[in-house]
Amino acid sequence: MQTILTYSAELLILSFLSITFIMSFYDKVSDWKGQILFLKQYFSKTFLVNLIPPILVFVVLLEALITVFSVLGIYQLIAFQVKLYAHITCILSCILLLIFLLGQRIAKDFDGARNITIYFIVAAFGAYLLQ
Repeated sequence: MQTILTYSAELLILSFLSITFIMSFYDKVSDWKGQILFLKQYFSKTFLVNLIPPILVFVVLLEALITVFSVLGIYQLIAFQVKLYAHITCILSCILLLIFLLGQRIAKDFDGARNITIYFIVAAFGAYLLQ
């Protein structure tokens, strides 16, 4: 119990990231064709429109990886007080969120880009705590 209290902020951030990325992963995988259509329309006026399928595969794999690392990070923190997987989770989350931010800026979706900032702050703070 003491370990959970000691790492409560880190565990809450990892839980937040785990929920965020598992749900995002599930939404994409459960409606793959719909996601492709939506993203092709979203990026229709950009150079990314023809790159949507490979980009989406990359994003889905990274979301799955982040989810696995977050669960392992939670376990590793509680069981061994080791921060490695938790730190990797936050770093990968920041990288993926920067990719999302770049995509939204390219699509000129400034409101969407602003919303990504909220998630990025959480992930970056987690990376800071886990250094």
